[in-house]
Amino acid sequence: MTTTAAPNAAPTIEAHGLTKQYGSAKKGVVHALAGLNLVAPAGKVTAILGPNGAGKTTFVKAVATLLRPDAGTLTVAGIDAIAHPEKVRRVIGLAGQNAAVEPALTGRENLVMVARLFGHTAPAAKAAAQAVLAEIHLDDDADRPVKGYSGGMRRRLDLGAS
Repeated sequence: MTTTAAPNAAPTIEAHGLTKQYGSAKKGVVHALAGLNLVAPAGKVTAILGPNGAGKTTFVKAVATLLRPDAGTLTVAGIDAIAHPEKVRRVIGLAGQNAAVEPALTGRENLVMVARLFGHTAPAAKAAAQAVLAEIHLDDDADRPVKGYSGGMRRRLDLGAS
């Protein structure tokens, strides 16, 4: 799903001269990001493609504030992700390659649990879960255990939880 951005909206992601290296001169240095420049416009879908070892995962980890770049600038939703990672974490969600839902729980229970982990009260968590279930078109299956969901349904639930 994409949204329409307001005119002149800040880019969703903007990176300039982003670098990240691993290792040492003694053991060998790997340049995961070597001066990356990228602008992901607001309201647009942006795909990050490249061969193994190109730095895609490193970049996603930097955007998610899971690692700190060595140099360069990075803004997410107009927020300096290096100076204010806690502010970035309040406005983003992250879904990995594999669904991170609990199969023994229902879809609704999974979403309520995630909302509670993020500090919502019980009533607010239930309301948020219902809204997300409707948005991802799982409201009819909300009270079934996730172990009976198809792969696509699990993926939608994972995205909803993110």
